[in-house]
Amino acid sequence: MSNAVDFHFDPMCPFAYQTALWIRDVREQAGITVNWRFFSLEEINRADGKKHPWEREWSYGWSLMRIGALLRRTDMALLDRWYARIGDELHAAGGKPHDPVVARRLLEELGIDGATLDAALADPTTHDDVRADHQRVVDAGGYGVPTLFLSGQCLFGPVLVDPPTGPDSLKLWTVVTGMAELPHVYELQRPKAPADAELIGRSLRPYLQGRDWVSINRGEVVDVDRLAGGR
Repeated sequence: MSNAVDFHFDPMCPFAYQTALWIRDVREQAGITVNWRFFSLEEINRADGKKHPWEREWSYGWSLMRIGALLRRTDMALLDRWYARIGDELHAAGGKPHDPVVARRLLEELGIDGATLDAALADPTTHDDVRADHQRVVDAGGYGVPTLFLSGQCLFGPVLVDPPTGPDSLKLWTVVTGMAELPHVYELQRPKAPADAELIGRSLRPYLQGRDWVSINRGEVVDVDRLAGGR
């Protein structure tokens, strides 16, 4: 069983947030190492003719990841705490961590100087860090988050709501690591019954409350607006 995983996320993605809750539970129980990496849904879903996220003064998930990139240079644990806090703000509380004012406040709540936001945006190499992580997923054929790299394999998922904890969390970890060890197993998917769609829709409501954009889901597993009843 692998004892380390590279976990690519976009802080705006509600499914990556749920999977991150699970992988932290696995880490606590099994002592694995989680290396947090980035991936931009803004970039992968960018319409032709629109600006790249790195061409904007502030660009939602991309800018939050630039802050995370600066924190990661000091300590991976700082990025872990940052992702957990902004994820909770959007996906559990329905807040707006993608608002620079809120992002600065959340840094300060973590005991991190709010000027870290300014430093990250003033440093063009934080663009490079996010772009390199994003490109790694694209080069491996990936298209979304959560994306995991483990045992030399790139895997999309697992896509979760109500993530398992305790023994069930480790059971899922065994499934995921087992799939990584079988390189020609490409897909395993559970069809969604109406009750599943209702559960997913309920879990997405804080995200829909906090977001300031329309979801574009190129290659995504589900249509988040449809499952949550639309907006």
